[in-house]
Amino acid sequence: MTLRHMKIFVSVCKENSITLAARKLYISQPAVSNAIKELEDYYDIPLFDRISKKLYLTEAGKKIYTYALHISSLFEELETTIKNSDTSGTLKIGASITIGTHFMPDFIKKSSLMHPDVQIFVTIDSSDIIEQMILDNKLDFALIEGVIHSENIISKDFIKDELIVICDLENPLLKKETVSVNDLSTQNFLMRERNSGTRELAESILLLHNISLTPLWESSSTEAIINGVSKGIGISILPLQLVQESIKRNQINRLEITGLEFNRQYHIIYHKNKYLTGAALAFIKLCCTT
Repeated sequence: MTLRHMKIFVSVCKENSITLAARKLYISQPAVSNAIKELEDYYDIPLFDRISKKLYLTEAGKKIYTYALHISSLFEELETTIKNSDTSGTLKIGASITIGTHFMPDFIKKSSLMHPDVQIFVTIDSSDIIEQMILDNKLDFALIEGVIHSENIISKDFIKDELIVICDLENPLLKKETVSVNDLSTQNFLMRERNSGTRELAESILLLHNISLTPLWESSSTEAIINGVSKGIGISILPLQLVQESIKRNQINRLEITGLEFNRQYHIIYHKNKYLTGAALAFIKLCCTT
């Protein structure tokens, strides 16, 4: 088994076709087929189910693909790593929406001043999508607020955060001397989309108090949720960092709930097999010391 076998296998998996993989690699179709057969003979197990002229990865094939993807990418990164110093090259960074909205612009600005020759590409999406991009080797590392679901990902804490309950300025609960967790069951909720880090934390904490969320609204847009709350459509649970300006402008109000806190930790994540360049390590250090 060689690196060539790994690269061919990864290409077949990505293209889901021996013919298309051969074209992309500029080698013959028989050469691709032979490489796959040699891999299957080496491991003594089928890597694909061949049904109706289509390829379907077997469970063994899926496991090998996870390793092959990173093995081949490490060799591709080797040349770039050798040629580039620690203060040049490119970075592919992911961020969940809260971090991408509030923290990432400042991180990018500071990094650009310190390392002007490093080109940074940023992807901002929900925590679950960012995590999958790390697993697919589409990102070097990422900053998220969600819970990590894969054992193949290394996670390091770097910033603490707080979620708060927000409501419109005329909400009846604001007139109560104390607001209990049970009072929330009388309210409609406007929440972030499923699988977002904010939504996962809010649901898990409320579930401990026997409150199950069935949101009236679901949105990946924090602005849309804030606008909905300000119109009295319902209440929400969002990061303090993202709503404090709206509170200062008297668009919405913070609703204090007795005995209820939503504290969490932000995470820097990367694949356990990922080689982090000097530029990547410098950016991570910047995040941890800001």
